[in-house]
Amino acid sequence: MTRSGSGQPPRGYAVRVTDAAASTAGPSVRFARHTNAFTEVVAFYREGIGLPVLGAFDDHDGYAGVIFGLPGSDHQLELTTTLAGGAERPAPSRDDLLALYYDTRAAVDDVAGRLALVAERAWPANPYWQTRVESVSFLDPDGWRVVLVYPRATSV
Repeated sequence: MTRSGSGQPPRGYAVRVTDAAASTAGPSVRFARHTNAFTEVVAFYREGIGLPVLGAFDDHDGYAGVIFGLPGSDHQLELTTTLAGGAERPAPSRDDLLALYYDTRAAVDDVAGRLALVAERAWPANPYWQTRVESVSFLDPDGWRVVLVYPRATSV
């Protein structure tokens, strides 16, 4: 499916790399998101979730930001704010989320324990996150859902 023969996907569609060679040798990914609650959102991801800070900038053409590493991958999460303040951003929907996959339930319990002190639990609209995987979900200070996923218990 392309946009009128341009070879580009239609607007609003995500592109998935399916070629194994391309996906292992391809680019790393950084997701960037703007916030007007910069201090609170950075604390949520740094102290609450425990993501490592890879870098930060204070005045890059009127923007400040923090870059977090996403453990187990070379992907990154960048949070930015404008120093002048007041940049508009749309409110997240119940389907806007960040899913973090953990190796153990104990790791999720550790993070969930910290988040329970500072964040509201809230499920995404898609029932998959409650019925198909083992997970808990919290709202970050901007209202984005963060889903912490852990492996299903296996029966003996």
